[in-house]
Parts: sequence; C-alpha cells; structure tokens
Amino acid sequence: MISAFEPYDLGGTTLQNRIAMAPMTRTRATGSVPNEMMAEYYGQRAGAGLIITEGIAPSDVGRGYPDTPGLWNDEQVAGWRLVTDAVHARGGRIFAQLMHVGRIGDPTLHEGEANVVAPSPVAAEGAIYTHSGPTPYVVPDELDEAGIAKAIGEYAHAARNAIAAGFDGVELHGANGYLIHQFLSASANHRTDGWGVTVAGKIRFAVAAVKATAEAIGANRVGIRLSPGNPLHSIQEVEREELYLALVEALAPLGIAYVHVNEGPELRPLTEAIRAAWPQTLLLKPWTATRRTDASDLHLLTEEVPALGRPVADVLAFGANFIGNPDLVERMRLGLELNELRPQLFYGIGAEGYVDYPTAS
Repeated sequence: MISAFEPYDLGGTTLQNRIAMAPMTRTRATGSVPNEMMAEYYGQRAGAGLIITEGIAPSDVGRGYPDTPGLWNDEQVAGWRLVTDAVHARGGRIFAQLMHVGRIGDPTLHEGEANVVAPSPVAAEGAIYTHSGPTPYVVPDELDEAGIAKAIGEYAHAARNAIAAGFDGVELHGANGYLIHQFLSASANHRTDGWGVTVAGKIRFAVAAVKATAEAIGANRVGIRLSPGNPLHSIQEVEREELYLALVEALAPLGIAYVHVNEGPELRPLTEAIRAAWPQTLLLKPWTATRRTDASDLHLLTEEVPALGRPVADVLAFGANFIGNPDLVERMRLGLELNELRPQLFYGIGAEGYVDYPTAS
C-alpha cells in the first residue's frame, strides 16, 4: 500500500514524502523582491515533500498585486536564492510557480503604468486590491501575435531565472482565472483566430507556454496547475471535460513532470477522467482540503481509478493549513491537532501570522 510519508520520484527530483505545500499568495515581498522573512517562512515548511511557491510574476506587466514577487530581473533572482538556500538547507524541494495575471492586474503597479493584457479586451467583474483600496478591473489590451509570443517567452525567461535562483523546477499557473486560464475560458477569450473559438484554439496558449518553458529548462522540471470549473475572476468554461482532456492529452508528449489539479466542488469525476488521460505524475489539491486538512484525505493515494487501477493522485497538495502549521506533514503523520488559523493575517507585510506559528514540538 502506498504511504503518503514515503519518498517519491518527481521527474528525477526525490521528494521526501508525497505531501506538497500548495501555492498561496502572502504579499510579504519588498516591492517585487523576495526577502529574508520569506526565506524563513519557506524554510520553516521544508518538511513538505514539495513546496510550490506563491505566484511569481514572470514579467512586470504580468504582476497583479502589491508586495508580490517577480522573477524577471537579477535582484529578484538574488532574493529567491535566499529562499531556495533556506529550503534546501533543511532537506526540502521547491518549485517556483510562474503566474502571469493577464487581465487580473493593476496598471499602476507597472512601469509607465502599462495596461494589463489578456486574450480579449473584456474586463473581469469586480475589483482588485491595491494599497489605496479596491479598484475596479480595467479593460485589458488584447494580445496580438507579437504580444502572445512575448508572453510565452516571458514564462521561459522566468523559468531560466528560477533555475539560476536555485529552484528545483517551476509550475505554470494555469488556474484561478489568470492568463493561461483566461485563454481556456469562453468568458475571457472571445478571439476568432487560432488562439480561440475551438477547443484546440483555446488550449493552444497553455501548450505553447509549457513547451517553451520545457525547452528552456528541461521538461522534467516543469509542471502546470489547472482548476477545472473554478469561476474565480469571472471565468466561465464550456465543454469543460472535452477542454481539459484535450489539454492534458496535448501536454503528455512534452514529458513534463506533473499536472496539478486544484479540484472544484463535486468535480471528482473530472479529476478521475484527467487521471485516466494523464500518464505522468498527478498532484491533487482535493476539494475537501480547501476547507480542512486532515488525514482523511490521504486515502486518495490508494483509491484507484477503475479504468487503470492507479491511485487518484500521486502527490497530495494542501494549502491554508501549511500557513498555520509549519510542521503539517509531521502533524498528519502522528495525528496531532492543528494550530488555529488567523485568516485576517493571510495577507500583509509583517511577520505576524507569517513566521510565528509554533511547531508541535
């Protein structure tokens, strides 16, 4: 029987266990540069088999929120080296999540207040957080062919910077309503060219971005995160199962390390369909873990997809309770109580609620 606490080979990177820390925005960067406090935060959580960082902007125009980090310049690379050194010193493994926000951004954060970009000039509903308060989402500039090529190149450039900063690999953020997800979405992608309309057109950007990144750093160092059915940031999908099965089937020949599914409510059948179509490692953040992390989720590592006799997931990812429990893996292994979370401190600029949660010992 598979154990969550045994090592796992992820494309040549040995994980000390099968439990991953999911990516979570924490807004503790110094502008767009990682710092010593972030190094301490990630180092404290090195007991995870794999840490996937908060979303990291691959370019200035791809950055959406204040106090969130980037990976497009040398200063940021040096800052991230503090983080990777801290994690590796404690025996951990860490992937950088590359997150181009697309239309979910604030132009005032960008050099020259450059506008946000997206597949189509359609604003998301609602407002984005800024230091001066909520600001309505703006109408993005539509990416032309040159802009699409530039965005794809930015993922590859940031991936090379990630390796220079000491990361073990990268994860492309194709979920939660950001740029890759926008191309997949009928509500955000109104294009009538080869980057939209059909299922093949809608998945084209995701496949191209992954391919360019894999060519830049090696396919075994690349993963992608998907969130089928997630309506965040005004996302609506049509032909959902066809869309995601076509995507993973198109990604399979690239030989990347993993697909990471951020599962939606009542979407386990789609997760199982993706599992059946995907020949490599599947990371899964179970829907149940969105509200509470406990040992009951570990059965997913032994629960089989009938068609293949394979577990639903190879590695399980958990989010918020890694915030409150630096030693979450050990607590799960021993069945220990979890610390109370302080959601009001999930985002901020200080150490409180960030590096001050105690371990069980």
